[in-house]
Amino acid sequence: FSPSVLGTREHWDAAYERELQTFQDIGDTGEIWFGEESMVRIIRWLEKHKVPLDSSVLDIGTGNGVLLVELAKSGYMNLTGIDYSPSAIQLSEKVREKEGMSNIKLKVEDFLEPSAELSGFDICIDKGTFDAVSLDPSDAVGKRKLYVGSLCRVLKPEGLFLITSCNWTKEELLNEFREGFEILEELPTPKFCFGGRIGNSVTALVFQRK
Repeated sequence: FSPSVLGTREHWDAAYERELQTFQDIGDTGEIWFGEESMVRIIRWLEKHKVPLDSSVLDIGTGNGVLLVELAKSGYMNLTGIDYSPSAIQLSEKVREKEGMSNIKLKVEDFLEPSAELSGFDICIDKGTFDAVSLDPSDAVGKRKLYVGSLCRVLKPEGLFLITSCNWTKEELLNEFREGFEILEELPTPKFCFGGRIGNSVTALVFQRK
């Protein structure tokens, strides 16, 4: 991928500072990455597979924290969100407060350099964070490797990793996560047709840590 400002911390700090100001002004929680259907898709999969409600869940790059709020509304109780942008965590704290979800834990953390206490999760969820890492102007390849290493550290053996991406195909993601993970399922996503070929604009996969 071509390097992009979307891969920089400065971009996301500025974006979430704007969203934080907007929330304080008019109560708008801001953009939901990949739309609401992406959250519904994740929650339906967890419910369909009867994933226990007390499973520990980590939302990697939580942004405004809306996914965690929806998980909490669905009955999930052990929820943690991290983001390397302090503004994002400030925003997610305000969203959590507005929704009355005091049991959601939120922390400023860089997933590529996770703290020791960030470990032992049953489920990790990523909606767009791996995409952003992949666009980092400085050593995106190295940072993708750091990401996979961090995922292996924070996720329990046999833990689940649900990733939604708009930059990577299924085959490319299988290659990126080939060390330490096996695919369980590809989730259905919207399809588009261009030049007689049908493709997916979004890829959503469920992996299990070996």
